[in-house]
Amino acid sequence: MFKPITTHKNILADTLTPVGIYMRLRDKYPGSILLESNEYGSRSNSYSFICCNPVASLNIDQNFISMSYPDGSSHEQEFDLSYDLARGLEKFKDQFYRDDNEFSFPTNGLFGYLTYDAVQLFENIKFDPSKIETDAIPMVNYQVFQNVLVFDHYHNQLYVFDHAYNGADSKMESLVDTIEHRDIARYSFNTTQAEQSEMQDQDFKNLVAKGKQHCQRGDVFQIVVSRKFSQSYKGDDFNVYRQLRAINPSPYLFYFDYGNFRIFGSSPEAQILINDDTASIQPIAGTYKRTGDDAADLQAANDLKKDPKEAAEHIMLVDLARNDLSRHARDVQVTDYQNIHFYSHVIHMVSTVTGKVAQEDRMDLIGDTFPAGTLSGAPKYRAMQLIDGLEKSARQFYGGAIGYLGFDGSLNHAIIIRTILSQNNTMFYRAGAGVVVDSNLDSENQEVYNKTNALRKAIEQANETV
Repeated sequence: MFKPITTHKNILADTLTPVGIYMRLRDKYPGSILLESNEYGSRSNSYSFICCNPVASLNIDQNFISMSYPDGSSHEQEFDLSYDLARGLEKFKDQFYRDDNEFSFPTNGLFGYLTYDAVQLFENIKFDPSKIETDAIPMVNYQVFQNVLVFDHYHNQLYVFDHAYNGADSKMESLVDTIEHRDIARYSFNTTQAEQSEMQDQDFKNLVAKGKQHCQRGDVFQIVVSRKFSQSYKGDDFNVYRQLRAINPSPYLFYFDYGNFRIFGSSPEAQILINDDTASIQPIAGTYKRTGDDAADLQAANDLKKDPKEAAEHIMLVDLARNDLSRHARDVQVTDYQNIHFYSHVIHMVSTVTGKVAQEDRMDLIGDTFPAGTLSGAPKYRAMQLIDGLEKSARQFYGGAIGYLGFDGSLNHAIIIRTILSQNNTMFYRAGAGVVVDSNLDSENQEVYNKTNALRKAIEQANETV
């Protein structure tokens, strides 16, 4: 078991921001990640994290399952769909000392992501491998870091942790000096051509029509079909993230830098959240476009709650969330129902489903609830099979989950939506529409644009912005 020598320093953070600190650190410490919370008024989700200096990792791509450790050792085996990811995550995590710390937040853990395609390692399902690009990002990537910075927004405090594993030197002094004295480096960003899409609008409407046919035949009650967009660029894509977090402030804001690719976004929806012994899911289903006029938006919110199609879809996905949680949780209940949430370009209907979970069942619960029903459909398994046949390309990051598994037993993952994958000077983004038996083809096509408009606006405003 790897047990670090941990030290920490507390800094008053009333003049500091996660973005400002990240911009000071990222050049000196490549591969740093940023995970922000926009719920600053909430005690339960009012923490932001910056992690740097990775010392261990679990990485799964199309060829290998690889693990590296703080002592320099590593293990690699050939990729196999029979690999039990829940047990693999559990085994990897258990090699690190469980941190029963004095704080109300995790001070270290596994930080990373699962792509949508990783469901093949939780469920007995196989997707078409021919749709996977040769430069596809890893299916799973989690890292342990020597340094974790935690912003407590509720109390305006910054905690800097140094976890020195295997006799490593502390980086605390250098880290704090960089935070307090390093200038912020800024770089330019420019798009280099017009946005591209893997299909035309009519092609997507045809896809929606096929989804409707499956609903009419009774194959599924609902299915989420999606399409991919891309935008080439040169320069620093962090400028896009900065614009996105300003345009579309969401509960989950993240920028994960892996060197040859980056994943960043502003997700409104939790995949799974565990605090103490309580697990929760917040299904979002039901979407109306914002108008830009407050009175009209309030009327739209009222109309959304009364829309029978949107309400039926929401009820269906709340039931799916209850069923998913019930596989390894007890006392499952709906604690908030059909609340209206306003975002920059859309209005969503949101509910909360909670349950009690034992320590030994937490990894299983990740698989039980993955991917979110709001990104697949119901019944989930059959919807995923149909999606694999209908969609033009592999989803990869879209519909996956990103966040942390704390060594203190906590768990917090966002659904990877309203998100950009930046790779080889191209940004990829994707959105879907929930199709039911009475879906309107034009409306579902427009919903995809509504969901991606914040990304487009962020890209547009990042041009020439430093």
